[in-house]
Amino acid sequence: MSIDTVLACLTAPTTVPELASVAQWRQQWQHTAEAGGPPFDLAVRGGYAADRLAWAFASGHQAAMRALLPALPPAQILCFCLTEPAGSRPRDLRTVCRADGAGGFVVDGDKRWVTLGTANDVYLVMAVQHGPQAPGEPARLTLLHIAADSPGLQATAMPPTRFTPEMPHAELQLRGVRVAASALLPGDGWTAYGKPFRTLEDTHIAAATLAWLLREGRARAWPADFLQRTLALLQALRGLAAAPADAAANHVALAGALAWAQQLYGEAGTLWAAEPDDAAAQRWQRDAPLHALASGVRAQRATRAWQRLAAMADGG
Repeated sequence: MSIDTVLACLTAPTTVPELASVAQWRQQWQHTAEAGGPPFDLAVRGGYAADRLAWAFASGHQAAMRALLPALPPAQILCFCLTEPAGSRPRDLRTVCRADGAGGFVVDGDKRWVTLGTANDVYLVMAVQHGPQAPGEPARLTLLHIAADSPGLQATAMPPTRFTPEMPHAELQLRGVRVAASALLPGDGWTAYGKPFRTLEDTHIAAATLAWLLREGRARAWPADFLQRTLALLQALRGLAAAPADAAANHVALAGALAWAQQLYGEAGTLWAAEPDDAAAQRWQRDAPLHALASGVRAQRATRAWQRLAAMADGG
C-alpha cells in the first residue's frame, strides 16, 4: 500500500489469499508488522489483508499492543492476559507476583480467554504484586512480560467459540513461573496498561474491521455511499488513535465512533444478506455477535468520561 494507508484502501487490490488457520494468519501478520509503520497503519493493513473477521480482529489486537508498548519486537505474537475465572475487573484478579528474595519474582495464577491461544510467543500477564512494599501499603497490579516457553507456564486450548471459531483461545496456567525483575513493566499495571489498552484495543480493532469491510465492499461493488462512510470513519479513528488514550474527551468521541461503526456493521449485514451463498456472507452472519462483546464496559467508560468532563466544566 502507499504511504497514506487509509486512502490506499480505495485502490489496493481486493483479492487476498485465504487464511484458513492461525498459522497462515501469523505468517501474514509478521510480514505486515516487519514492514513497519505506526500501529494504526498496521491495524488497517492487517485488516485489509484479512479474508475474514477473525483475522481482522487479531490484527487489531496486535496493533493495539504495539500502540501500548512501541518497543515490542515486530515479529512477536503477543496477547494481553487480563481475564480470569472470576472476571476482568481489578478486584477479580487472583494471579499473584511475589518477590523471590533473589531479585526476581515468582508468578502463580490462571487466565482465561487468551486471544490466539497457544500461538503466542509472549504473554502480557496482569498480576497482583506482593512485596517488597512499605508496611500497610496495599498490593498493586503489575504487568509482566512472560515468554511462552517459560517453565511452569502452560497454555491449554479452549473449545472454539460460536463466532470467529478460527481464532483460538486458551486457558493459561502459571505455576511457580520465575521471571527476572526486568519482566515487570514500569508503572501501575492498571492505570498505565490495563485501562489504556481497552481504549487502544477498541480503536485498533474497529480500524482493522472497517478496513476489511472496505475491501470486501469494493470487491462486491457495494454502494459508494457505504464505502465512503466507512472510509470517513477510518479517517476519524486515525485521529482518535493519535489522541491520549486516557483523555475523557477521547473516550466520548470514541463512543460516538464505535456507535457509527455499529451502524455500518448493520448495513453490511443487510448487504451480505443479498448474497446468501457467499462464504464470506455466511461467516459474517455467524461472526456478527462479536461486535456486541464488552458493549456494557464501553458504555460505562463513556458514562464516566461524561462525568469527568462535567466535573471539569464545573471546576472551570
